[in-house]
Amino acid sequence: MSEKEDLAKQKAEAAAKAKAAALAKKQAKEEEAAEKPEGEIDIAKQKAAAAAKAKAAALAKKQAKEEEAAEKPEGEMDIAKQKAAAAAKAKAAALAKKQAKEEAGEKPEGEMDIAKQKAAAAAKAKAAALARKQAKEEAGEKPEGEIDAAKQKAAAAAKAKAAALAKKQAKEEEAVEKPEGEMDIAKQKAAAAAKAKAASLAKKQSKEEAGEKPEGEIDAAKQKAAAAAKAKAAALARKQAKEEAGEKPEGEIDAVKQKAAAAAKAKAAAAAKAKAAAAAKNRTAVQESEEADTPSEISPNQSKLDQIVSAIESHVGQGALLENYINRLSKDVPTLVANPDTYFSIAKFLRYDEQLDFSYLSELHGTDFESHMEIYVHLHSFKMNQSVALKVKLDRDTPVIPSLVPLWSGANWPECEAYDLLGINFYEHPDLKRILLGEDWKGYPLRKDYEPYDVEV
Repeated sequence: MSEKEDLAKQKAEAAAKAKAAALAKKQAKEEEAAEKPEGEIDIAKQKAAAAAKAKAAALAKKQAKEEEAAEKPEGEMDIAKQKAAAAAKAKAAALAKKQAKEEAGEKPEGEMDIAKQKAAAAAKAKAAALARKQAKEEAGEKPEGEIDAAKQKAAAAAKAKAAALAKKQAKEEEAVEKPEGEMDIAKQKAAAAAKAKAASLAKKQSKEEAGEKPEGEIDAAKQKAAAAAKAKAAALARKQAKEEAGEKPEGEIDAVKQKAAAAAKAKAAAAAKAKAAAAAKNRTAVQESEEADTPSEISPNQSKLDQIVSAIESHVGQGALLENYINRLSKDVPTLVANPDTYFSIAKFLRYDEQLDFSYLSELHGTDFESHMEIYVHLHSFKMNQSVALKVKLDRDTPVIPSLVPLWSGANWPECEAYDLLGINFYEHPDLKRILLGEDWKGYPLRKDYEPYDVEV
């Protein structure tokens, strides 16, 4: 047999073995899938993944311990720990990515999103736990007092470094040969830069201290910082004023003071003049209002009011009216204030007297004045071509008055409205009822002391 035939046999045998191995693997997978339901297969995969994670974690721990056991100085030990932690993180992340890809290949899109979210949450939790562990280890190496002292030392060193840097920069700028004007500008810029740097450093330090102190101490620290900033600003202003004063001769300083005093005097004089003008204007307005309230001219309706009052006193009685006047604020309307006992009698006389004949009722409404209730009736006589107002004051606790519906049918709904919104009772009204609110409504909305029964309404 030739070498070619031997080589062909070997290849055929190797191919047969590979095929048999692949067939055996396939058959084993099919048997496992046939013997286990879907839930058990997922559990098996999860167990395998958990075992792989545990193995990786154990390997990382072992590697970290071996590196710690090696003899290294303290600084190199910290670097080694950090490298080991970083390597462990990278390895865990790579393993998680690999597992996520494998699971993604076997799951639909919805399950893939859930798996990604779970993997992300697990990675976050692992990173947070590792950070907490590292912080605890670092804190465990130093007592609390030493940690605070170390922070304070670091802050003091940072301040000293910033101050030294500012001084060095200022000296270098001063050493450069510049004219006097440019030197001043350079100094101002250096001072401004130093202030800005010191302010930012102070802010940073206050934030760090605020993170370590309770709320009360933070407020006290803020107040101290504010007071220090104010004192510093005041000192700087005084220094600047002195420098400016030093640059001017004595005569110019006196002139500046005199100008400032003159400006202050002028301002005070202007304010006094404005105040005097306002007072004079107010006095004029008061005089005008008093003159308006007490006009010298007699109203053109005064004669008609006298005629109406005389007729009422002759037919109803001398005490029938409590008051009568010309209402200047309402087109000089003659106004009659009736006694509650004579209210209906006066209204009846105004309605049916042949000379007066107030046949038209144009308005009727009620008002709550807190001390009493009041009914206002506006009547018009076409024969006299004149209007008149009839008023009557009622007891607020028991506001009861006769109805005018028997005299003017137009009083029907206005009296129902006054009853509905103010609670005024008009006896002998043909159908007194609530026309805007329901019969079960609590209270009267137009009363000054009204409180809603249901606050949500």
